[in-house]
Amino acid sequence: MTSRPLYLDYHATTPVDPRVLADMLPFFTERFGNPHSRQHAWGWDAEKAVDHARGQVAALINATPSEVVFTSGASESNNLALKSAAERLRDRGTHIVTVATEHKSVLDTCRRLAERGFELTVVGVTGGGLVDLDALRRAVTPGTILVSVMAANNEIGTIQPLAEIAAIAHAAGALLHTDAAQGAGKIPIDVRAMDIDLLSLTAHKFYGPKGSGALFIRRMKRKFALGAQIDGGGQEGGVRSGTLNVPGIVGLGRAAEICRLEMDEESARLASLRDRLLDGLRRALDGVRVNGTLAPRLPHNLHVSFEGIEGEKLLLALGDLAVSTGSACSSGSQRPSHVLQAIGAVGDRAGASIRFGLGRATTAEEVDYAAERVATVVTALRRSVAV
Repeated sequence: MTSRPLYLDYHATTPVDPRVLADMLPFFTERFGNPHSRQHAWGWDAEKAVDHARGQVAALINATPSEVVFTSGASESNNLALKSAAERLRDRGTHIVTVATEHKSVLDTCRRLAERGFELTVVGVTGGGLVDLDALRRAVTPGTILVSVMAANNEIGTIQPLAEIAAIAHAAGALLHTDAAQGAGKIPIDVRAMDIDLLSLTAHKFYGPKGSGALFIRRMKRKFALGAQIDGGGQEGGVRSGTLNVPGIVGLGRAAEICRLEMDEESARLASLRDRLLDGLRRALDGVRVNGTLAPRLPHNLHVSFEGIEGEKLLLALGDLAVSTGSACSSGSQRPSHVLQAIGAVGDRAGASIRFGLGRATTAEEVDYAAERVATVVTALRRSVAV
């Protein structure tokens, strides 16, 4: 182990893969052209690189290159998808449905649309974090134009049944959008098989650069067009104006390609490490609760609560572990996670929670160390409370 904190927060962000960086670097210097400068070789070279990356991203989710629009990341993609689709479909209805455990970039965008006169229904989830399909069926009406459900949760890692959700949405004539920021590159996502209409993703969650993302917009079957949220030069088919971030797009494409080729093997490795971490915690401690169902779940995710201690104290004591943690109770300065609230994992006896996010660099040795370190800290904190 090194003197630096052990990084186990790969849901928050990931380091750029060296192979990705190597592909990006030339586009900062000698290959610096603007892909929309079509009068000379520098522009042609950049345009070719962008087109190649578009194909790499499309291949990751089984789309066609023409269905991929580049953005600055998943938050922009979510905003573009939801706001543009809602406005374009307003003559058909004004009802939008989403889920209580969505990322804030979806929930806050939907609330903004509600302020603009759209009707919003937020559907609950089961105790395991999965969308309540019966509640979703009841929520969707002939006036529903858009349903937004994330592919995999950013806190508890639960994977939603997108194909079943799509069938419910489409039966009512609504479109399905999914925020796949956490799922893309980690689990198989097939927009054709799952019948997804709009999908958001971002590079920095799967070893690409920050500030580069994409939005999939279905061009076949239920063909429709989105309006722009950023106007200007008409780039990206008029959907998203602005000079393209060529180095970032090249990095996004290469990262997507690596994930597509290595996903199966890496997912199996991470799932094994995740299970090893959970076993280590359970052997050393009692009062350990897994938040969210263990299956289906992202292979690199483990979200657990420890009875009898406060989240803020646990966070401060784990200075040598880079993890995401928060109090599951409403006392103190920390607000309870809206995801934990939705699954009922809050209250005076809920304890402190930690989200472990494993990654490509995570080893068995590090997992064992993390389990031992957390167990030591939790035990000490429980003793201090009991005194």
